[in-house]
Amino acid sequence: MIGRSLRANAHDREILRLAVPAFGALVAEPLFLLSDSAIVGHLGTAQLGGLGVAGQALATLVYLCVFLAYGTTASVARQVGAGDVTGAIRQGIDGMWLALALGIALMAAGWPLAPWLVDAFGASDAVSPYAETYLKVSLVGLPGMLIVLAGTGVLRGLQDTRTPLLVSIGGFGLNLVLNLLFVLGFGWGIAGSAWGTVIAQTASGGVYVVMVLRAARRHGASARPDIAGLIAAAGAGVNLILRTAALRLVLIVATSVAARMGDPEVAAYQIGFQVWTLLVFALDAIAIAGQAITGRYLGAADRTGTRQVTRRMIQWGVACGIVFGIGILAVRPWLPGLFTSDDHVRDLLLGSLIIVALLQPFAGVVFVLDGILIGAGDGAYLAWTTMIATVAFLPAALLAYWWDAGLTGLWLAIGLWILARLTTLGLRARGDAWMVTGAVRR
Repeated sequence: MIGRSLRANAHDREILRLAVPAFGALVAEPLFLLSDSAIVGHLGTAQLGGLGVAGQALATLVYLCVFLAYGTTASVARQVGAGDVTGAIRQGIDGMWLALALGIALMAAGWPLAPWLVDAFGASDAVSPYAETYLKVSLVGLPGMLIVLAGTGVLRGLQDTRTPLLVSIGGFGLNLVLNLLFVLGFGWGIAGSAWGTVIAQTASGGVYVVMVLRAARRHGASARPDIAGLIAAAGAGVNLILRTAALRLVLIVATSVAARMGDPEVAAYQIGFQVWTLLVFALDAIAIAGQAITGRYLGAADRTGTRQVTRRMIQWGVACGIVFGIGILAVRPWLPGLFTSDDHVRDLLLGSLIIVALLQPFAGVVFVLDGILIGAGDGAYLAWTTMIATVAFLPAALLAYWWDAGLTGLWLAIGLWILARLTTLGLRARGDAWMVTGAVRR
């Protein structure tokens, strides 16, 4: 069945040209935290739990600003489809200036709030000091992290996912080397892990700045900040911020529930969540292609092509999800040993991985459709339907804690959230209201 559905298709080359490099770039991001987890895990269970709590807090700040990548990809791709490359680069530059401003503001606000953020996740007395240390150091890298988001969006909108792949590989390699040096070599503990990631992310942001400035010179686009452009870029991201806030609330609550279950539970959840993130980001590679291709097709007023490529990307999402699910089950007996020697944590993780594997095909469709609608600029629908799915998740997660259902109950609540998103996104994709054409969605 899968083989027949994935026979050669006219859109395959276009999808794979963008999705394959995006796959590598997206995988590199969770590999930053997976490598951190593997190294920090050898320091102790409390340190690993601290990394998990701080990582969720930091990810919440960063991914609330994911519109810098997603919104930029969609708007730049529309301009490219309409034939205005100079205008596309100008929009991208506005996004990068906005990223710098937001990064500095969040870093300044985050430092005094760090203890409160850690406490909000319900970390134990043993875990809290490590979480606070990691979070405070990591905040220094926020401007670089957000510039990476915006710069990636510019290049994706220009139909280039190969360059972000190369930057991600370089950043991951640097992060791994620095973590090994600072944590195991210099003995800096969890702070060394955070500094390694800060340096790697800041360096990656610098690379994007250089590349976008070069493109601006080639196409005669101004690199100066434009107030009107900054306001427009911020305004266009409001719906995506709401969508992302609802999404992140799910992950915050899940981490908080796991932390309140106990230190072994939050440590096992941290590892399981990073495996989940690795695979979801891999599935999201097709969604990234969807953002770029959908924006370009709609910018060129090609509704027929948009519908055809949407159908094809959904088929790829299902197939990849099945493959990833099988892969998790295959490596499941050996995976826990890579991260911890605590038998309790290993047993908890073994149970979680079964549910993570079973959810992959559904997650594949959800992330593909999410990317397609982002590429179409359908932010309002994404915002309110993501909130609906979050409302479905919250009571299920709380019941898992109150009924002492453990991590199995928590992951089943996450599964309910995925199914709710699958339903709402699928209903939207069946209609035509989201396919608004033109260089700018009005």
